[in-house]
Amino acid sequence: MMIEETKRKLHSLRLLGMAQNFEGQLCSAATKDLAFEDRVGLMVDEEMTFRDNKRLKRLLHAAKLRENACIEDIKYLPGRGLNKAHIASLAKVEWVRQGVNLIITGPTGGGKTWMACAFGNQTCRYGLTVLFCRLPLLLEDLAIAHGDGTYRKRLAQLAKVDLLILDDLGISPLNPTGRGDLLEVLEQRCALRSTIITSQFPVSEWHGYLSGGNPTVADAILDRLVSGSERIEIGGESMRLQRKNNKASS
Repeated sequence: MMIEETKRKLHSLRLLGMAQNFEGQLCSAATKDLAFEDRVGLMVDEEMTFRDNKRLKRLLHAAKLRENACIEDIKYLPGRGLNKAHIASLAKVEWVRQGVNLIITGPTGGGKTWMACAFGNQTCRYGLTVLFCRLPLLLEDLAIAHGDGTYRKRLAQLAKVDLLILDDLGISPLNPTGRGDLLEVLEQRCALRSTIITSQFPVSEWHGYLSGGNPTVADAILDRLVSGSERIEIGGESMRLQRKNNKASS
C-alpha cells in the first residue's frame, strides 16, 4: 500500500523520472544492496535526465529544423575545406551565448543547410532556443504581417530566439520591402542574439545583391550581419549527388 501511495505522489508531483526509477528499483535485485543515499541519488539522476530529454524534445520541435543533423555526423571529406578544430570550437556554442553570427557559404548541394541545422541541434542540446527559417519564405510572411497588423509582434518573436537560422540568402530577388524587413530583423538581434546565414554566394558578392540601388541599406545589413562573425566556407562536390550515388551503388 505504501509503495502504491509513493508512486501516486511522485506522479502527482510530476516527478516522472523519479517514479520510473523507483519502479525500476523495486524490480531490480542489483539495487537492493545499495545504500539509501545511493538509491536516492539514482532517482534524482533519472529525474534530471528525464527533464533534460523532455526539454530537448520541446526545443527541437520549436526549432523546426529542416534537416535531422548533428555535429557528430559532419563529414570531413577532402575538398570540403572543413577545419575540425574550428567546428569543435563552434560546437561549444559560446558564440551563440555571446550574440555572434555564423555565416555558412558554399555551392548548391554542398551541405550548407545541413550544417546550419547541425549547429541548431547542438544549440538546443545546450538548452537554448532555435528557429529555422528559409529566408525567402520568412520575408513573404513579414510582408503579409505588414498588412494584418502582426508585424511588430512577429519581429519581437524573432528577436527573442537565441539562434535564428536564415537559410538561402540570395536564392531569390529582394524587393525594397524585403530588404527593409531583413534589416529590421537583424537590427533587433544585433549584438544580442546570434544568427546563422547560409548562402551559395560568397560574402564578397552580397553587397550587390542586397543593395538593389540602395547601397546605404546594403551597408547597414552587412554591418549587422558580417562584422565580427564566424565563417565556414564549404567546398567540394555536391553532398546530395554523393548520397544519390551511394544509394545507387548499394
